[in-house]
Amino acid sequence: MAVASAERLLERLSHAQAVPLIVLQGTDIYLRELCRSKIIEAYVRPEARDWAVARLSAQQDGWNEILGRVETMPMLAKHQVVIVEGAESLEKLGEKSRDEALQALEGYFRRPAPFTVLVIEAAALDGRQRFSKLLHENGLVVELSISAEAAPVMAIQMAKDLGAEIDREAAALLAEMLNGSPARMRSELEKLASYARGQRISAADIELLVVAARKNTVWQLADMLASRRRGDALAFLDNLLREGEEPAGMIGALAWMYRKLIEARDLPAHSSAYQAARHLGMRVESADAVVRQAHRFGKADLLAGLVALADADSELKSANPDPRATLEFLIARLTSSASRSTTRSS
Repeated sequence: MAVASAERLLERLSHAQAVPLIVLQGTDIYLRELCRSKIIEAYVRPEARDWAVARLSAQQDGWNEILGRVETMPMLAKHQVVIVEGAESLEKLGEKSRDEALQALEGYFRRPAPFTVLVIEAAALDGRQRFSKLLHENGLVVELSISAEAAPVMAIQMAKDLGAEIDREAAALLAEMLNGSPARMRSELEKLASYARGQRISAADIELLVVAARKNTVWQLADMLASRRRGDALAFLDNLLREGEEPAGMIGALAWMYRKLIEARDLPAHSSAYQAARHLGMRVESADAVVRQAHRFGKADLLAGLVALADADSELKSANPDPRATLEFLIARLTSSASRSTTRSS
């Protein structure tokens, strides 16, 4: 089956289409909980959830128990939802145990139980390994991230859920500042809703409460990369990790930044900030900054940067990643010339 976004999954669930296997891949807590709850709402009636919804751990319960549960028909319910947490632990099993688990899963996927929706959760999977390929072949894989265009819309809905309102400009600013991370947007909106006390949340509120607290932004890093200030970039990286930033989210934010820089370089000469904002789908102030930064990079450097980011993303999804080492090597590539950054040394 195809890879889908969280938005696409929610749309599919709204049509009540049964999906035997759903894979939730990513680390965003808000999106994971949102997808879990919507899956349960779609397939299991409220009065049946005590016995038709199960949460199991791949590491603690084991795959034999998991498969035993998915093949057991639920009482008084048409469907059951079985959620398996920490599925990436299978990739770290010994060869014999891993092969046995994979053979059992392959057998189940050939004839999945028609009454079970199996939800497999993983922070990241190594796309080169048999387990990841098996899940992609047999299930709907959902990446727990949202598009830059959808993030402000989600922020507006989150504010409503909290009994508050937020200006569209403020929602766009918040989403941009937090790299479109739903979990972080929700956390900040809880504070903003309390601060606003019934008033609409404005961009000024965000600048007061969020910008001051989050001085490290992706555009600061862009300046360091453009200037080849590797030492500053590594110190910046260390600060982000200390603040609790997720490595996968940082790579995603950098990839988005590089794509925007490439788009900005291709804009017609003398485009105004407003024209750039419409083309790039960004706030005017941010679009102006992007255009200024874009021409500090060579086009070859930006394209090589996307290659380096793709390699880093793949490395993070490998069986035994070292996130800090991966990110440090990435910074080294991004602060090298294009000709050097396209080839990874051994």
